[in-house]
Amino acid sequence: MTNKLPSVELVIEVPFYDLDPMNVVWHGNYIKYFELVRCQLLDEIDYGYLKMKDSGYMWPIVDIQLKYINSASFGQILICTATLVEYENRIKIKYTINCKNTGQRLTKGYSIQVAVDMNTKELQLVSPSILHKKLKKFI
Repeated sequence: MTNKLPSVELVIEVPFYDLDPMNVVWHGNYIKYFELVRCQLLDEIDYGYLKMKDSGYMWPIVDIQLKYINSASFGQILICTATLVEYENRIKIKYTINCKNTGQRLTKGYSIQVAVDMNTKELQLVSPSILHKKLKKFI
């Protein structure tokens, strides 16, 4: 066991269609970048959205925070990092987006997801055992 919660990186080259009229990345696209790296993190622990559904739980996002620090622009190479920081009662993932070339921090934030039983629609006050099982190789 490594006793370290998983973290992944995703490289994104900013596409033209992600820009706003000021020629910087439109603010809502940073949430999309968070989603892309979050999916990679969930796949890393073998509990992506389809496996969540198959396990009988949906995991809606109930909170997301984002702090804009600097703007990204067309063609810029971004390093998007997602790190699992909580899992016992909810999934909390922290994010950073940095410029690959300069290392400059562009954005940071977090998301919180909670388990909901798909049959009863009941919120689970602790994370289901399936999540703990998936994380055994990390903790």
